[in-house]
Amino acid sequence: MERSKTIPIGVIMAKEAFDNPWVDHIWKANGIALQFPANINWKELSSSENSTHYIVSAKLQLFRGETAAYMANLNDPEPSIYVVLRENDDSLEDVPLDVHLVTASPYEAADYLDTGEDIVERLPMPAALVDQLKSFTAKHHHDETFRKRKRDKLDVEEHKFGQEPIFETRQRARGSINDDDEKN
Repeated sequence: MERSKTIPIGVIMAKEAFDNPWVDHIWKANGIALQFPANINWKELSSSENSTHYIVSAKLQLFRGETAAYMANLNDPEPSIYVVLRENDDSLEDVPLDVHLVTASPYEAADYLDTGEDIVERLPMPAALVDQLKSFTAKHHHDETFRKRKRDKLDVEEHKFGQEPIFETRQRARGSINDDDEKN
């Protein structure tokens, strides 16, 4: 049985004019395409006075260990794809961003939001991709039963790792304080 599944994805990116004294345009992910030529990297789709749209090829990887996250996404009223964009100062092109990751896991997307260094865009998931995700989770998901962890029995007499239990150390410390009081 396969452990993962890779789906080619086209991410539609937009460069839009922005009326701001410090920034003249902004970049954002606008959509997902499933039907596109392979290995396209920043191919211009359309251009207007205020915006230019590009398509970037990426891969959506599904892992069988992440099916609980995919189920949470599918149970949302609007299932989503998350696109993680990362700044690339070394780019030779006029594009300051890389499509770092495309994921269907809201938990993984939240991890990238925590750093504050990446841009995470939430896009609606196309119906064909919803069907593929449902099929993958149905095949690989299994509910884990809750098992309460049993505590280890503590042997008070046994000294672990060459150290004595903390309560004996405290008793000895208290005893030395009492001994000092008796001497005075």
